[in-house]
Amino acid sequence: MALLLAAPLNLMADQTDPRLDVLFGRLQTTDDAGDAAEATNLIWIIWHQSDDHRINDLMRRGLAEMSVQDYPAAVKTFGEMIDLDPSFAEAWNKRATVYYLMGDYRASVKDIDKTLELEPRHFGALSGLGLIMTALGNDEAAISAFEATLAVHPFAEGAKQNLEALRARQKKRSL
Repeated sequence: MALLLAAPLNLMADQTDPRLDVLFGRLQTTDDAGDAAEATNLIWIIWHQSDDHRINDLMRRGLAEMSVQDYPAAVKTFGEMIDLDPSFAEAWNKRATVYYLMGDYRASVKDIDKTLELEPRHFGALSGLGLIMTALGNDEAAISAFEATLAVHPFAEGAKQNLEALRARQKKRSL
């Protein structure tokens, strides 16, 4: 763990960073919620970083635009990131999130698909897909998405709660 933290977090940071394998391994093997939270935080830090300072600047700008709910500007900013580096998974994920917040589920799912193509372990994208499928009334697809989320991140509380609610709803319907 100390060796992992000793490396600068922006060294090779993005979804191809080799430290992610160690962190995802921790999520699979720990039984300590604090340890899982630390691993999760480090994963997000790595995912948000690029070795290209222009992309890092755009990430900061896009996050700021999201925080003030300037969604059209955020879509544009994350689109600029994608144009600069189409292999940067977190740019796709952030734009998917903004599309979701705007209620444009079709565009969100398209960007989630690209995020997962680049980083199949992206528990944020998987959970987002589950939320969209729930909103669209596709419980089976939502359940699959939340199960996939928990397969890579067993401590994802939102996914657990959503999965339990969907299963309870299915059970109630079958009575």
